[in-house]
Amino acid sequence: MLLRIHHAAIICADYPVSKRFYTETLGLAVIAEHFRAQRNSYKLDLALPDGSQVELFSFDGAPPRPSYPEARGLRHLAFEVGDVAQCKAVLEARGVAVEDIRVDEYTGRRFVFFADPDGLPLELYEAAA
Repeated sequence: MLLRIHHAAIICADYPVSKRFYTETLGLAVIAEHFRAQRNSYKLDLALPDGSQVELFSFDGAPPRPSYPEARGLRHLAFEVGDVAQCKAVLEARGVAVEDIRVDEYTGRRFVFFADPDGLPLELYEAAA
């Protein structure tokens, strides 16, 4: 029945900062951007190369995340990459604080965590060779 994840939706605190992070720092492509005046809210549709998407929203007065990273709900958003170390170096060169690389004890694949401007936990997970 389910084919794949189509998109993940993120509510941000500072829309221009988050837009810059997801488009310039992470390199996601803009599909569409809409301002909804009745909500004083932006909706930005962003694409990854495989066609999956991230939706970035701004809502006035949205409450902060209650804890990191063990709040109920989405724990983190993981992006598949070819080389975790290379991507980590690129993010660090762009000013992003990235944790140390770890190895998944079950798959043997490398992964690393970092955060978006609102502290949302993001992960880079290395693709199978």
